[in-house]
Amino acid sequence: MRSPVLVAAVFLLLSGCAHVISQESRALVDPAITFSSLRAAPDAHAGKYVLLGGVIAGVQNEKDGSRLEVVQTPLDSDDLPEETSHSSGGRFLALSPSFLDPMVYKQGRRVTLVGQVQGKRDLPIDQVQYTYPVVLIREIHVWKKSEIETPYYPPPGYYYDPFWWGPPYAYPWWYRRPYW
Repeated sequence: MRSPVLVAAVFLLLSGCAHVISQESRALVDPAITFSSLRAAPDAHAGKYVLLGGVIAGVQNEKDGSRLEVVQTPLDSDDLPEETSHSSGGRFLALSPSFLDPMVYKQGRRVTLVGQVQGKRDLPIDQVQYTYPVVLIREIHVWKKSEIETPYYPPPGYYYDPFWWGPPYAYPWWYRRPYW
């Protein structure tokens, strides 16, 4: 009787530590390559795998695949990209041989990916010619809003009245709005 409970407890404990990118893809990544070194010399890192993340700036689907333009941001310990308002090392292009749905990969969503460096590509941003490092996607994770937001838990002993919807003393003590 104890062993199934113990196995279930260990499984739940280990599942909380799982990363969004598989171990097989993470094993290919060269941790010595930073985004700043990749941006400085993309051709020098061609063929190597990198772990990158950021916020989608745009998606373009073509006959031979899809192209994501991503504003790079640092990853935290759970591989979650920071918000772009905090810091960014620049932009990169993530290529996929398959179709990437623009409703799923829409502008403003955060992504984490492992990809193989393919070199660089020069494309315009507004009226500036920009050099993008190009990465061929091996594995990608689009972050859901529920994965990004941390739930708020009130402190222990906090009293919550679901019938009181307003500032204190806004209504007489005997009046409560109906519970919907």
